[in-house]
Amino acid sequence: MNRFALSVSAAIARVTESALGPYQTAVVRIGFGATWLLFLLRELPHRQELYGPDGPWSWDLAQQLTGTNGAFTVLMWSDGRLWFEIVYALAVLSSALLLLGWRTRTMSVVFMVGVLSLQNRSVFVGDGGDNVLHLMSIYLVFTRCARVWSLDARRERLAGEARARGERVVDRVGPALWGVFGLVLLAATLAGKLGENWLSDVDDSGRSAPVGLIMAFAAGIGGHGLLPTILWGTWATQALWWVVARRAKTAEPRILLDVIGNVVHNGALLVIMAEACLIYATAGWYKIQGSRWQDGTAVYYPLHLDYFTPWPALADLLSAGGTLVMLVTYGTVIVQVAFPFTLFNRRVKNVLLAAMMTEHAVIAVVLGLPFFSLAMIAADAVFLPTSFLRRLGGWAAHARGRLFPRDGHTPPRQDPVTPENPEHTPVGFTT
Repeated sequence: MNRFALSVSAAIARVTESALGPYQTAVVRIGFGATWLLFLLRELPHRQELYGPDGPWSWDLAQQLTGTNGAFTVLMWSDGRLWFEIVYALAVLSSALLLLGWRTRTMSVVFMVGVLSLQNRSVFVGDGGDNVLHLMSIYLVFTRCARVWSLDARRERLAGEARARGERVVDRVGPALWGVFGLVLLAATLAGKLGENWLSDVDDSGRSAPVGLIMAFAAGIGGHGLLPTILWGTWATQALWWVVARRAKTAEPRILLDVIGNVVHNGALLVIMAEACLIYATAGWYKIQGSRWQDGTAVYYPLHLDYFTPWPALADLLSAGGTLVMLVTYGTVIVQVAFPFTLFNRRVKNVLLAAMMTEHAVIAVVLGLPFFSLAMIAADAVFLPTSFLRRLGGWAAHARGRLFPRDGHTPPRQDPVTPENPEHTPVGFTT
């Protein structure tokens, strides 16, 4: 019994005392930021037809759909071309800044709003990877994903060095960004843009439809008051952290908030991992039920569809051998079904993880689905070993030092730090 109690105590301490997986969450942040940024830049010439006023899915149709399913999109606030261009530009900018890790807490919220707004505006645009991006954009808000490999981590390191020299460090950019965010949120709420009855929906959620709210959150649609609650909860928690950091006379309030932040981060990390496992398990078990997957010929048919063959000669080469097609078909099913069960064996998990990432890279080239593959690889990255990621970071730092030497000094390795400014803090509670 004592041994069990010690194990439980150690597990609780591990979850509350630190934000786990700093390198993994950083890779997920970089991966999804890059995926969305590249997609938006590629579709820049066609943005009006995909998500804007010139699209076949008109603003009136989108308004009817969002009115029915409660999906959140700021593009329904106005049908003007200028408003659309502003939202699209902010989506591009937030993706780039999230990728770099600049003011990550703020950018993660703007990134989420941009993803949900554009995708919910035209629900028929996407290739499957958009569903993964849709969900992960919400989960990233709850993580401390900028503790390494980010401009925030660099700024915090420099600030720590300045404090050690006795200098006073004042952050004006962070509070200014959250002040603007609060004003925009207040104006949208007073104007009824977040939904006229969202407060009453939240008040009644415990009595009316808690399961419906949970399902709405899982789907990422943010309907019926859930996403506005997340936005207001995020802003209120940041304000509380800012007040505590500057007004608390003892360290206990700050320690309590830090513990809550670690728990929220670790919970979000667990959800991201569970989501990836669910995607593969569901895909694998559905494939088993298909006759083409059972007879080993399923991979052959996509390779001969005009829509999925940007390189016909390469597709013909891969599908020429029946044995290869059969091995790839059965191998895909086996890997997807088995992967969730291999998490308890690190070596087997790493082998299957490499196989899945390689498969997605092949899909990106052979079937012409680069953004679907990038989204899945970014989700898979949450399972990469820390030792490999640290070596990868070392290689990147070494390459950067050779390309951009700074007086012969090697850039310092970025290890997880405990930040002292509200931009790095987790969002805390939401109702």
